[in-house]
Amino acid sequence: QVQLVESGGGLVQAGASLRLSCAASGRTFSVYPMGWFRQAPGKERELVAALSWSGGSTFYADYADSVKGRFTISRDNAKNTVYLQMSSLKPEDTAVYYCAAARNGGLVTQKYEFDFWGQGTQVTVSS
Repeated sequence: QVQLVESGGGLVQAGASLRLSCAASGRTFSVYPMGWFRQAPGKERELVAALSWSGGSTFYADYADSVKGRFTISRDNAKNTVYLQMSSLKPEDTAVYYCAAARNGGLVTQKYEFDFWGQGTQVTVSS
């Protein structure tokens, strides 16, 4: 079992930056593919960024088109933490952001493939 706890959300103005953190329990954190999702009111939960597990020296990442070039996902296995660095934030980035982990896979990008979810952290971007 893995428990995920997000932090770092808040209210910012358009153009600002935020870094979200997701602290994971468990001694095998490094083998879990990780992802960040978001859900805006009235919308489906969507993938923001995904990062492969740490089985080798090369990491693979994937991003939603809407955040490419602005968001960066990374992980620190020593701290059992995955990050989402967000810059040039826009009002349309406003949502609850969720961290997720998958038991299996290399680079996991589909919502149904993730097995563990955090409780979410609110990000609000004002114009």
